[in-house]
Amino acid sequence: MSSVVINDSYKRWFDLSVLVLSHLLFLPLWVLLWTLIPLFIWLEDRGPVFYQQKRMGKDHKPFTIVKFRTMVINAEELGPAWTLENDRRITRVGRILRRTALDELPEILSIFQGKMSFVGPRALDLDEQLYLEELVPGFEGRLQIRPGLTGFAQIYDKTDNPHEKYRYDMEYLNKLGPFLDIRLLFISVRNTLIARWDHRSGKRIMTDQKTGQPDMKIDCNESTNPSNSDNNHSKK
Repeated sequence: MSSVVINDSYKRWFDLSVLVLSHLLFLPLWVLLWTLIPLFIWLEDRGPVFYQQKRMGKDHKPFTIVKFRTMVINAEELGPAWTLENDRRITRVGRILRRTALDELPEILSIFQGKMSFVGPRALDLDEQLYLEELVPGFEGRLQIRPGLTGFAQIYDKTDNPHEKYRYDMEYLNKLGPFLDIRLLFISVRNTLIARWDHRSGKRIMTDQKTGQPDMKIDCNESTNPSNSDNNHSKK
């Protein structure tokens, strides 16, 4: 476990403030999104609108997230729990939602419940989290705070490589603060507006490693400079 001293006492009031202010200022937009997205999902294949999955939360405590469904019905029976590059299980509406990250919208319920934060490490599927803890030493240290809707790794790790994910998430824990969170939220909104999320090559790399291919060796202590990486944004 990492020895980083975490001071996230601002997180709860910050999250609730963003949640309330965003709904008060953009109420018509919220109503539009919550109306049209479920309608389009249902019209495509008449399947369920929402998707639930167990994810690993703060201090290794599992919780259930709710997302808009972006894949075909029973997708986990047709492949791994995580999404692959050019995954054929993703629906047409789902591709749009993933490119804009609007499939994550229902996760604001987890933020309201205090199980997630707006900014933090990504909450991973239980199997994926446990596998990556075996692959990357110290990987469990990411979850010393609540997982986030967006974060350092979600924005700056353009390949979704597990070693890079760990490196960015631990750097975020070292730089934790409300002003950094505000900056990352603005970048995330920009990515949604120009549909620059969802790059999946790292998931392919992880799957190759799990099936016996050589591990990619990356120095997790290598220094990073996210301020120079604003043009390389990705979603995991």
